[in-house]
Amino acid sequence: MANQLKWEGQRLATWYFTVAVVLFGAQLLMGLIAATQFLYPSFLFEIFDFSVARMVHINALVVWMVYAMVGAAYWLLPEETGIEVVGIKLAKLGFFVLTAAVTVVVLVYILIQYGDTTTEIMGLNVGIWFINEGREYIEAPRWADIGIAVVLVGFLGHVFATAMKGNRTGIVTVLMADMIALVGLYLCGMGFTDSISMDQFWWWWVIHLWVEATWEVLVGVFAAFGLIRIIGANRQIVEMWLWIEVSMLFGSGILGMGHHYFWIGTPEYWWEIGALFSALEPLPLVAMFIHVTYDWGKEQGIAKAEGKGSAIMNTPALAWFFTNAFGNFLGAGIWGFFHTLPQVNIYTHGTQFTSAHGHLAFFGAYATILIGIFYIAVQGTNGIKTLKMTKNAKWAIVLINLGVFGMTVALTISGYGQVLVERAMMGATWEAFFVSQDALWFVQGLGWRLAMGVVTLVGFVFLVKDLLTIGKNPMHVR
Repeated sequence: MANQLKWEGQRLATWYFTVAVVLFGAQLLMGLIAATQFLYPSFLFEIFDFSVARMVHINALVVWMVYAMVGAAYWLLPEETGIEVVGIKLAKLGFFVLTAAVTVVVLVYILIQYGDTTTEIMGLNVGIWFINEGREYIEAPRWADIGIAVVLVGFLGHVFATAMKGNRTGIVTVLMADMIALVGLYLCGMGFTDSISMDQFWWWWVIHLWVEATWEVLVGVFAAFGLIRIIGANRQIVEMWLWIEVSMLFGSGILGMGHHYFWIGTPEYWWEIGALFSALEPLPLVAMFIHVTYDWGKEQGIAKAEGKGSAIMNTPALAWFFTNAFGNFLGAGIWGFFHTLPQVNIYTHGTQFTSAHGHLAFFGAYATILIGIFYIAVQGTNGIKTLKMTKNAKWAIVLINLGVFGMTVALTISGYGQVLVERAMMGATWEAFFVSQDALWFVQGLGWRLAMGVVTLVGFVFLVKDLLTIGKNPMHVR
């Protein structure tokens, strides 16, 4: 692949993107293993148990998206500021340190799986410090947790130093503000308290607010940057909506997180507050796309009337960006709102409804925009002026979207089976939990989830093939 990049920061970004794609594939593979074990519990039993497959599946998801987001930030920084990333050699070192740590953690997850919490070495608990911290979704051992925080602080320093030295656009300013929140909220999950309610309180600041606030703002930053470069969107419009999003997410995100507090002994007023503000969070991003698309459509109509051609510089990226708008609205908005209200959540909490929401929200809100950034990076790396939609790109976007939405519907059906049998009919007992696993709708839903997972994996193969062969395809305009 020819490298047409003039910025070292963008070369570093491609390293992050490469690791992200590898981890993306690992996430899908682990998800298929876990989905198979749900239907056939004996599959890989005592060799690679469900608890490990699920842990690696979820952590691979989070880590590949973090890699892609850091890479996207390094990609846009030189273009927005007009200068090279400050401290680029140290930034490259940070990449290798982070990648080495991630590799070790994954190997520990797979080969060792769990640790002895009764043994100490030099006063450090073996299991917590070196193997698994034991907190669901943030299982990384304590040394890796600290290392990730250090790398993020270093990344924050590079962003700020570059922004202060170069041109500081609205996009860069929002990126700077969000980086502070990105680091700060991650630190919330590194403490420990004996009170389960207090521990869960801060745990949710990482599990949901870290994702719900800082990641959503990053999506807005990447969307604004991409729309300007793909279709020439008006910078004032996208930056206006970007600031509205910042206000909405940081103003309502903390309150919206209250819908997770129903179960940890907090006052009842969190019911209404959490439900209301959680529902508002996806709106600014969707509004940005609608506003930009409306203006762009008018401009295209005028251009067509004057006999001018299309101004789309990267069709696959634009397609994934618009998928993000719909996916964010459906996954984070509609499916999130399905069980945000406490009157509903009392039945759906912890069922496959939650899994349905999680799959579509993570994909629709984050994966789609990051795949769009991958296409922008491949376009820049190969010096392509106009990137067209290839057959591989079409198959990728159709199959991946079909697979994820199909999984969402299947998990929703399974969740309904759980709600009906486990919660409504049998009163949420342990017996009810196991009885619901045999319910016809539950089993069939999980079967379709597995089938749709295979479809998603096939789409991913088309995506990787397209990204790797774009530089050799003569249909693109150079």
